[in-house]
Amino acid sequence: MAVFDNEANSYDAWYESKLGKFVDKVEKECAFELFSPRKGMKVLDVGCGTGNYSIELAKMGCEVVGIDISDEMLDIAKNKAKENNLDIEFYNMDVYNIKFDDESFDAVFSMAAFEFIKEPEKAIEEIFRVVKKDGQVLIGTINKKSAWGELYLSEEFQKNSIFKYAQFKTLDELKKLKSNYLVDTAECLFIPPNIDEKDISMEKEKDLSNMERGGFICVLWKK
Repeated sequence: MAVFDNEANSYDAWYESKLGKFVDKVEKECAFELFSPRKGMKVLDVGCGTGNYSIELAKMGCEVVGIDISDEMLDIAKNKAKENNLDIEFYNMDVYNIKFDDESFDAVFSMAAFEFIKEPEKAIEEIFRVVKKDGQVLIGTINKKSAWGELYLSEEFQKNSIFKYAQFKTLDELKKLKSNYLVDTAECLFIPPNIDEKDISMEKEKDLSNMERGGFICVLWKK
């Protein structure tokens, strides 16, 4: 999809900044507190983008398949996997029409992609179709009801960024999806987006966790 293709070359650059590195660290910790990868597990990474989590999962010993709707993002992901000597399959594929058989995967993992999913009920049905019985489903996304959600919903971001195409969710909205299979939830990214660089720390993150909503939320289901 062209709109995401235009973001591909600059997407990873933000994660090289101090704030970007911190965000990546706390989001990964949040996800893997809930999600339990094991060696040999076959995992589908939905909305894999430039392969950040596909690579992380592969390094943990998982057999990873990444799907995304941006060829440019996928090209970068393929190159990064090759540079890391990792055997990861990447496909241009839509979450609403996942071209794999029923119960093909031990788990489905999706981080920072559900922001752009307009029909979450339809997407979660397709995700559950391809995951095996007793398989894990982990979704992580920006929390609409947080300082980060407010930033991305601000007039400036809605005019000048990819987030004009986003449809942000709250934790309660995610929990209503396949609620009978819900296992656990977690929040992170309590530091605000406008924090001074010198104040970025895990200590600050922990302090704010007692008084702020997490800017990023993760939800785990078990089929």
